[in-house]
Parts: sequence; C-alpha cells; structure tokens
Amino acid sequence: MRLAAKWQGSLMVLPALEEGRGSRVRLGGELVDMIRLGKGAPVVLVPGLAGSWGLLLPLARRLAHRFEVIAYGLRGDGFPSSGFSGPRCGVWDIGGHADDLASLIEQLGLERPAVFGVSFGGAIALELAVEHPARLGALIVHGADAKFRTTIGSSIARRVLERFPLPTDNWFVNQFFNLLHGVKPEPGPLVDFVVERIWETDQSVMAQRLSQIENFDISDRLWQIDVPTLVLAGSKDVIVPASRQKLLARAIPGARIALVEGAGHIGFLTHTDEVVGHVRRHLRTVKAPV
Repeated sequence: MRLAAKWQGSLMVLPALEEGRGSRVRLGGELVDMIRLGKGAPVVLVPGLAGSWGLLLPLARRLAHRFEVIAYGLRGDGFPSSGFSGPRCGVWDIGGHADDLASLIEQLGLERPAVFGVSFGGAIALELAVEHPARLGALIVHGADAKFRTTIGSSIARRVLERFPLPTDNWFVNQFFNLLHGVKPEPGPLVDFVVERIWETDQSVMAQRLSQIENFDISDRLWQIDVPTLVLAGSKDVIVPASRQKLLARAIPGARIALVEGAGHIGFLTHTDEVVGHVRRHLRTVKAPV
C-alpha cells in the first residue's frame, strides 16, 4: 500500500463541487448527483456498489487532466427527491441501472462517449454495451466479471446489512471493506476515505445491490459487445480474481486485458497512475469519438 502526503489533499470530496460543475439529473423519477470535471473527449464513470461518485473522485480528478469526466450517483445513493414516491431505490436489477446510464448519456447529449465502470459499475457498463450499443464508443471495466461468484463472506455481509442497523464503525463490516485493497492496508487517510465514502450509501441499498450482483450473468451475451473494450484487473484482487477478469476479456470480441500489478479491487484508488495510463493508451488507440 503506497500512502503519501498527496492523499491529504486529493481525498477531500467537498471541494470537488468548486473545481467542477456539480448538478443533478433525473433518472427514473429520482434526482441523482452528478459532477463534470475537465475538458476534452467525454468519459463517463460508473460507480461501484457503494460510495457513489465520491469514491471515484481521485480517479476523476486525474483523468480530468486529459478528458471531460462525468461522474454520477446511482439511484439509491442519495435521498429521494422532493415529491418522489415509492421505494427509496426503484432499480431492481443491473439492467435497470444500465437503462439509467443510457438515459444519462442521452440527457447530456453525449455522442458515444467512453464508459468506464468499476466493480458493480463494471457490470452496469457491460450491460449497457450489450443492451444499448449505440450509446457508447469505448468500454473500460475494472474489477468486473461476467458472472460474479457468491462467497461466504459476501453472503454473510448481505444478510447482516439486511437485518441489523449498523454503526459506521462496525468492525466486522469494515474488515470486509478492507478486502477491497487486496492486501492488508496500513491505517491511514486512504483507508479512512474508503470506509467513509462507502458508509455514505445506505446499508439497505448496499444489501439490495449485493443481491442484484449475485443474480447478474451476462456470460452468454458477451459476444454481442461491439465496442473497443479494455479490461483492467488488479493482480491482488480477491473480490474478482484476475484469472476471472482474463476470462472476461477473452469472451469479448477484440477486448484487451491489462494487469495492474499489486492492485486489489480498488486499484483505481491505490494505483491511480497506472490505471489512468492504461485508460489513456486505450482511448488514444481506439480514438473514441467525442
């Protein structure tokens, strides 16, 4: 784990709304937060299971040196908008999140942007590429699989999140979050940042999304993906092993695999320079249209 003084500033979330262009967009009747940073060809960042766009902010800032980065929250990441009726999160599967992403791209008037999804967001990006192929010009996924394997740990975590109100300093669940690093993380600002951002997502929403990812299976539809694709895999990823991500890349026509040495499931935070380098090379090669 490489922690440096740079984390003290780069992990601050609130100033992002001053340096970027914050707004809200309506997806499926709910207003969700969105931020746009930088200038250039657009890259839409799709967040993971918890933490919303705030967890992606260090990555977004780095990518914004060369691209216009659009990061948004999934339905359920924030409180319902005024007058919104029904359940707090009305998305019942990964397909619903992909429909939201297609709607976001349409509302923003983006013409086939690059889409970069991490973990749960990678599943959404894959579903988008299959079901809404005209909406994107390039695909990047990190920590994703065609069919996520249910583990004892994830099953226990889901049941705990579903049934017991937990404080944000709950030792058991936070230890599960530490698995995201791939190796035992050293205490410090990065670990605190990850835990704080994740707990900004309601635990009932986390449980719902764990259930959604357990039911996700796109393995028999990967052949339909027809956009230049990059699969980024952390060599130390214990959530979705690199071997599984290599199989994903092989199943997508023309896809490339890039291994990020020493990175875990959140390599986009711990190895941001390497991840951004791979993304830039991929988009420079495919020349995703603006």
